[in-house]
Amino acid sequence: MTTTTLASVAAVTGSLAAAAVAVGVRRTTRVRVSGPSMQPTYDDGDRLLVWRTRRVRPGQVIVLRAPRGHTGLWVKRVHDVGEEGVDVRGDEPDRSTDSRHVGPVPRRLVVGRVVRRYATAADPVSRRR
Repeated sequence: MTTTTLASVAAVTGSLAAAAVAVGVRRTTRVRVSGPSMQPTYDDGDRLLVWRTRRVRPGQVIVLRAPRGHTGLWVKRVHDVGEEGVDVRGDEPDRSTDSRHVGPVPRRLVVGRVVRRYATAADPVSRRR
């Protein structure tokens, strides 16, 4: 290979790496839990890191846009994934509005799956990280 070819390959590789990093940065988002529906797993005020994806499996905790007639974002556990959509439930059934009330949620409303809790409502020190 000539020096010019090597330089071109290096430039393209560098551009692809920069693009991959830029895409990777946008693959996550942060949300704050609001309400008691996911207790004891997550408490009101906990802050969660979310990996943006619509590929979900039963047992995973996900964030989704609220279905028609409701507002905001929901943090729920996937109960089942079917052709009609995603069946989600809160961990605290008596305090949760979920698929038992609204039916399966369309997959297009899924924002992503929870990767980790990065701060708790009870630990103000962890919020400063």
